[in-house]
Amino acid sequence: MDAIELMMYEHKYIKRTLAVIRKISIGVLNGNEVPFEDFKRIIEFVRNYADKHHHNKEEEILFKKMREDIGETLAGAPISGMLVEHDFGRLFIKNLDEALQRVKNGDLDSRVDVIANAIGYADLLNRHIDKEDKVIYTFARRSLKEDAMNYVNESCKKVEDAAESENLQKKYITMVEELESKWQI
Repeated sequence: MDAIELMMYEHKYIKRTLAVIRKISIGVLNGNEVPFEDFKRIIEFVRNYADKHHHNKEEEILFKKMREDIGETLAGAPISGMLVEHDFGRLFIKNLDEALQRVKNGDLDSRVDVIANAIGYADLLNRHIDKEDKVIYTFARRSLKEDAMNYVNESCKKVEDAAESENLQKKYITMVEELESKWQI
């Protein structure tokens, strides 16, 4: 298994979800009702697939190995930047979830918070993914020694196998495809 190729593949599904978020947000901006169930599914996807599944592999396996083997001086700052962006993404999703609840409870002014946090998340993650795909992953491939890369690949395979036994990947890829179909993306 090539862990970096896998993470880039996962990025494609995350970016497809970001396109759905944008389409839904434009609809809300144009006066459509807030589609609570679709946002609930998106938040579930983000928290379980993008964050717990994907970001966990980056944070706990790849980034840690980069810091250990390449060194804090060379890898520390870029990795710290990626971790901060992961945290900003979590904050946007938390704020989105809270804004959705306020709208559900009758605070229609919070629709602007729904849009702001949804679009903020989508914009952040689109730029973040581009940096990882074009810079961080390239740096890892170029800088990690073969044994370190083998460790990353083997560790990510264990995570993938465990997730596959729970049908996680299929569940969330299907969810993205259903949302794309519904929102005509």
